[in-house]
Amino acid sequence: MRLQSGSTALSALDDIELVGRVARNDHAAFEVLMRRHNSRLFRVARAILKDAAEAEDALQEAYLEAYRHSGEFRGEAQVSTWLTRIAINQALMRLRRRRRDRVVVPFGERWTAESGFAPDEAEAHVADEKNESPPDAALRAEVRRLLERRIDDLPIAFRTVFVLRDVEDLSVQETAECLAIPSATVRTRLFRARALLREALARDLDAATSDVFGFAGERCDRIVAGVLARVPPPPST
Repeated sequence: MRLQSGSTALSALDDIELVGRVARNDHAAFEVLMRRHNSRLFRVARAILKDAAEAEDALQEAYLEAYRHSGEFRGEAQVSTWLTRIAINQALMRLRRRRRDRVVVPFGERWTAESGFAPDEAEAHVADEKNESPPDAALRAEVRRLLERRIDDLPIAFRTVFVLRDVEDLSVQETAECLAIPSATVRTRLFRARALLREALARDLDAATSDVFGFAGERCDRIVAGVLARVPPPPST
């Protein structure tokens, strides 16, 4: 994903340095940070909300929240974990407002700029079975769409862990930190999610997983542009 601001030198900075610059209203650094984490944050918001458009809106709000609180970040968690927590919280707030599915939200109620929120619990059901990937690209795309539908059918507690662990390839510890739940709970939920998916899907889980909830460059550009249009202008030099 290209940088619209042309600040390629900023790409060499680590997340901590970028957040420090964001706290000083550096929009170019903010753009680099957003593009670096867009894919993961979109996927986790999409996993919670089951709607791409709502996930985009939640992600924009999450970035704005991160921008407003960037000066409070103290490095007690990884920047990626901090941003993921904010995105999860924004998605959950939208889910609570929507209340279509009468879902009991399995994560914490409150968040702080540094620590995120407190854990909670919930459960439910779905299904799968792994099979060899056919070479036909069209079939793989159809399998991917089926996998996305089956993930959407999982209860929120399971599908969020599944996306973070199996789609984003986070470690158990990273997932536990993002969701503010014990590592043992992450393992249990992932085991249940995989078991439920195996009952629901007939083939191609492995080949389809890498493409689940794909994050196109156009969506990335739209989110970045939407957020940058709403943050305060940088100070004049």
